[in-house]
Amino acid sequence: MHKRINIMLPEETIKTLDHAARPGERSNFIVSAINYYFQSQQKAGLRQKLKQGSLANAGRDLDLARQWFPLEEDIWQKEKKQKNKK
Repeated sequence: MHKRINIMLPEETIKTLDHAARPGERSNFIVSAINYYFQSQQKAGLRQKLKQGSLANAGRDLDLARQWFPLEEDIWQKEKKQKNKK
């Protein structure tokens, strides 16, 4: 369902819109622009949440890496020695 609305835009914005959209396609162009904007905002919000989570857990993750490193290094060295024997 479509609904007609009345909006006010700066003249420069209308010129840009007319340059970007084909005649009779303003509404479709605006719909696409709004959808794109909201999708990009959602992605930006998700990126920000992931970044905050990573920073909040950085200390914990570093501690886990430090705890597991000696074991992983030992296994890696044993595998390297076995490959060299072959």
